[in-house]
Amino acid sequence: MSRPATTKGQLLRLGFSDAEKSLQRLDEVGPAAPALLPLLARTADPDHAVAGLVRLLEAAGDDAAQLLSRVGDDEGLATRLFAVLGASEALSDHLARHPEQWRELDDPTLECSRPAAYAVREAVLRALGADPADAVPVAQGDDAALVDVLRVEYRRVLLRLAARDLAHGAGVDDVAAELSDLAAATLEGGLAIARQRMGDKALLARLGVVAMGKCGAHELNYVSDVDVIFVYEPADESGDDHAANRAASQLAAHLMRICSEPTAEGEIWPVDANLRPEGKSGPLVRTLASHQGYYEKWAKTWEFQALLKARPVAGDIELGRAYVEMVAPMVWSAAERDGFVEDTQAMRRRVLDHIPAKEAERQLKLGAGGLRDVEFAVQLLQMVHGRADETIRAPTTLSALADLTRGGYIGREDGEQLHDAYAFLRTLEHRIQLHRLRRTHVIPDDTEALRRLGRSMGHLKSSVDALRKELEHHRREVRRLHQKLFYRPLLAAVAQLPGEQARLSPEAARDRLAALGYADPRAALRHLEALTSGVTRSANIQRTLLPVLLEWFADGPDPDAGLFGFRRISEALGETPWYLTTLRDEGEVAQRLARVLSTSRYATSLLEREPQGVRMLGQSLAPMDAESLTAEMRAAAARRDDAEKAVRAVRAVRRRELFRIASGDLLGLTDVEDVGAGLSRLTDATLEVTLEVVGESVRRAKGLDRAPTRMAMVAMGRYGGFELSYGSDADVLFVHEPVSGADGHEAATYAQAVANELRRLLALPGTDPALVVDADLRPEGKQGALVRTLESYAAYYEKWSAVWEAQALLRADAVVGDPDLCRRFQELVDPLRYPEGGISEDDVVEVRRIKARVDEERLPRGADRKTHLKLGRGGLADIEWTVQLLQMRYAGQVPGLRTSRTLPALAAAQEAGLLAAEDAALLAQAWRRVSRTRNAVTLVRGAPSDQVPSDLRERAAVAAILGYAEGTSEQMVDDHLRMTRLAHAVVERVFWE
Repeated sequence: MSRPATTKGQLLRLGFSDAEKSLQRLDEVGPAAPALLPLLARTADPDHAVAGLVRLLEAAGDDAAQLLSRVGDDEGLATRLFAVLGASEALSDHLARHPEQWRELDDPTLECSRPAAYAVREAVLRALGADPADAVPVAQGDDAALVDVLRVEYRRVLLRLAARDLAHGAGVDDVAAELSDLAAATLEGGLAIARQRMGDKALLARLGVVAMGKCGAHELNYVSDVDVIFVYEPADESGDDHAANRAASQLAAHLMRICSEPTAEGEIWPVDANLRPEGKSGPLVRTLASHQGYYEKWAKTWEFQALLKARPVAGDIELGRAYVEMVAPMVWSAAERDGFVEDTQAMRRRVLDHIPAKEAERQLKLGAGGLRDVEFAVQLLQMVHGRADETIRAPTTLSALADLTRGGYIGREDGEQLHDAYAFLRTLEHRIQLHRLRRTHVIPDDTEALRRLGRSMGHLKSSVDALRKELEHHRREVRRLHQKLFYRPLLAAVAQLPGEQARLSPEAARDRLAALGYADPRAALRHLEALTSGVTRSANIQRTLLPVLLEWFADGPDPDAGLFGFRRISEALGETPWYLTTLRDEGEVAQRLARVLSTSRYATSLLEREPQGVRMLGQSLAPMDAESLTAEMRAAAARRDDAEKAVRAVRAVRRRELFRIASGDLLGLTDVEDVGAGLSRLTDATLEVTLEVVGESVRRAKGLDRAPTRMAMVAMGRYGGFELSYGSDADVLFVHEPVSGADGHEAATYAQAVANELRRLLALPGTDPALVVDADLRPEGKQGALVRTLESYAAYYEKWSAVWEAQALLRADAVVGDPDLCRRFQELVDPLRYPEGGISEDDVVEVRRIKARVDEERLPRGADRKTHLKLGRGGLADIEWTVQLLQMRYAGQVPGLRTSRTLPALAAAQEAGLLAAEDAALLAQAWRRVSRTRNAVTLVRGAPSDQVPSDLRERAAVAAILGYAEGTSEQMVDDHLRMTRLAHAVVERVFWE
């Protein structure tokens, strides 16, 4: 046939991609082709449709002319056939193998009705030679042939369904229900084949097949595992239970293999029985009583959530129905069980578990804004509210969503938007799976596949862009509504919200808060009422913010503390104009605030005293350098004319910076080394400016024109090591040196007065944490002079110094006060702490003796040595004493060891060959881990502690700060014990040998 020269361009305009090849194929179709073009052009992939048509005509042989004639005469048949050929390579292949089945699509009833479930069952059983009217249908024929017949019959029905779906816009709920009915019929057919295999033994047991998951809920995909639970009873009440169990187990095993094993006709789908009690470890079949015993005693919340979908579908339906009736009361009382909240939070975590990073954005099922978000939200609302309201117990997601909307648990507009989004996502999932009949939930990333998908969803023009735009819209809606479904109706229970909103009763609101992790739902509702009542602008903004914040609080370890802290800060800031608008407009600030408030009493306490710190959450949370801090503190102090007020101003800056460092730590933005260094620099600046303020104040009080002595402060202990934690005191030594011509007594009196006043002002109770300045490491301890001259220190160390003082001086870092005096103090103590030949063997023995005594005597009564962070095995003391012993022995020859910091000293010891690389790495890792844990404990509890918390909520909060997922605090403890055990083994080798 001659063809116009423009035909190729015409095909491209109609949506063909490979016009040249399609032209050749249309030639093979013959004279009827031009009339068919408009219908082919409406398919998902016109090129595939015409290729499939050519294959089908070739396979049809003598029937090809009849096929072409009917396609040309009946637009309905042509539309259905071409829709299937253009969208599904797998069904095209099936038609090529079984060309006679094109006649299945020559049925006008496909356009308007779906087959009844009983009709599908009867058709499958008849195809297998079984009598559908028999109570126990048995297949007739050759076993291998029957298994193939089951597959061919399954795809025959699937072909009809796909045609109705693609060509006539069947609703996604209708399609999913028919797929579920087909699965039930297929399971029944599989059992009929299994009974023939087993013969009379099959009659020893009644076997009920209970569908779970999507099949049970009547919402199956085109390709999915079919989740089932098998329940059996002996066929005869007086029969042998052992024989019945064996027969039921064999029947179930045969059924699973019949459906899943590949043959020449392919496979159907796997039958998955892993939702049964004890999962893969449990028996494949159980009696009704055995199931009941397990669920009453051992089942977890997720198992009851799964049972929401249970439905008898095959085998002994009466037995399956008894199973469903048995579990129903337990399903709807699951929210009252111990551990419901924890299990629910674990289920929420599983929403995004196990998604490969490269697939996260393309995951239709598990990704954010995906199908699982909707399904989880609906199921959790059912679990929480369904025990008191039987009208919302529907197992199908879309039906349950409609019921929840009618019942007022979800707002009408929200329910409609979520329905539309879920229907779109499920339809897209169906189109993806139909192409090759493979189980996948990943959106393809190649342009041709996206084009086919877009066209199959109705976007014939700009298919890829239109599909992406619609998908992003629906996923965005799901993400938005996911939190709104849970949290906004809670506000409606305590405040009159504008517009149409779900109205929860106070009881329903309390149930929902409890399910989301709030330990005191009544108090939480009071906080919500206080925050949202009234008609002020602030109340209106709070109503907008709180649904999001409530979810973020619930994601934290202590939602109650988060909400209560938020209320107190909101009340403190009152009508401050920037506060609520900042939270509303800068999402990162609000999310960081929620994390801080729901995790840390320490940071919350700081923020309550300095609510302006909320602004800081939108800024860099890296610790400031000492120079900037000192300059700011000097400026703040200079504006006060009284020493006490000036030091309070200095302490206010310190309070703000403590919040900055704590927030960076909580949010995982600041490394543990930087936390210690940041706290130490902050202490440097605080002491530097306070020393200046107090010096001036004492001079005024004494009528002095100038200071009679120069002063310096030497950082000691963890402060000197740049390793301060949040609850640490500032260990220091006070040094002074009279200026030329000054009276020695006057200089000493002045220095004493300055030191005492500095300590007093920094320890005064106030709105910020006190800084305790501890000088007990000075010569002669508390009995010795608080302040000494440089010459006095030199004389003491020359005559009286013990090895423990040399060890303490390893941490000495003179940084505050007169720079020259600081330098000369360092020069004074260096030979003592870094002796050229190292300490003597006697001194080594003495250090070990002192360490043994510390281990024995210093551990607090009742403390657990395994989890004590400072004095426990492999804890900070173990690691630091080991490093310090190496420093005292070898720093005279190894300059790298001359540092007050633990980690650099470890690195230097390794470089010098004093520590094996693996030992140094292990000690460094353990030191970092234990230091982080110690900081986290203080952040959580609001007070220093050296013990891993035993309180479960505190332990969960510590685990969260350390980066562990919800519900894994025991893993955190196990990891701590493993790490410290390994570190202790290194200490045993290096320190004691």
